[in-house]
Amino acid sequence: MSQPPLNALRAFEAIARTGSFRAAAESLFVTQPAVSHQIKHLEQWLGVPLFDRSGRVPKLLPRGVALARDLTTAFDGIDAACRRARPAASDGALVVAAIPSVAICWLIPRLPGFRARHPEIQLRVIYAHHGHDIDFTTTDLAFTFSSSCPAGETISSRPFLSGRSVPVASPALVGSAPPKLSVEWLLGVGLLHDTDLSGWRTWLDRAGQPVPERMPGAIFEDFNLLRAAALAGQGVALCSLAMIRPDLAEGRLVQLSEVSVLEEFDYYLTQSNLTPRDAPRRKARQVFLSWIESEQAAG
Repeated sequence: MSQPPLNALRAFEAIARTGSFRAAAESLFVTQPAVSHQIKHLEQWLGVPLFDRSGRVPKLLPRGVALARDLTTAFDGIDAACRRARPAASDGALVVAAIPSVAICWLIPRLPGFRARHPEIQLRVIYAHHGHDIDFTTTDLAFTFSSSCPAGETISSRPFLSGRSVPVASPALVGSAPPKLSVEWLLGVGLLHDTDLSGWRTWLDRAGQPVPERMPGAIFEDFNLLRAAALAGQGVALCSLAMIRPDLAEGRLVQLSEVSVLEEFDYYLTQSNLTPRDAPRRKARQVFLSWIESEQAAG
């Protein structure tokens, strides 16, 4: 027998813990279709169903309840073992986790200015990976993307930037005259998809365009890959305005419509609630937060 599908097991445990596919997707920072795909994969691997799908909302079967209970215990044990094995940070660095889009498009381009103003503060920037919980025992701040504000006893969060996304393309693809967007033109130049096809289906519906059964075009799991494809002139992408403002301002991308999607999503800035022993980093964190606010105000 092949090894158990760990990502699918993690998705299943999250559903059992949060009570729904949607809540599990938000807790794992992935899409709901991605969670559904993982559950389908897990049930195929096990050879048995885990949910009763006869009603409007899937409910755990007895075997699913038992599996969820055992998985929670197992994951808690793995987490505790890793915490014991991880050496304590000794350099006093401020640890900032960021999803790839924020890291590449917003944070890293601005960091030289922060380092010039505050050379005394050491930063460690790490990825906040989709599908993985952030360990706030070792992370001071995190930039994430979600349809609801991250919450917990040991953290506090606030909205950072809007997730509103619009169609954009390379000027080389569009030409000198902005086109009148139609489904025929979009399919002709090519659609670029982020994670799945739902974004473009929603956009076409809101724009009053027919939604074709077949939605061709490459699917990119990471926003930075999607943005790179748009910059290379490979098609039209739905991109967050907050992430591509420099591309629009400098003419690398062209906004093709005001019709938008993903307004219900936002980028969030979450911080851990420091304990007294973390006092040496408290001042550094406050300086960093003040700098972020000043950068947001500057636009």
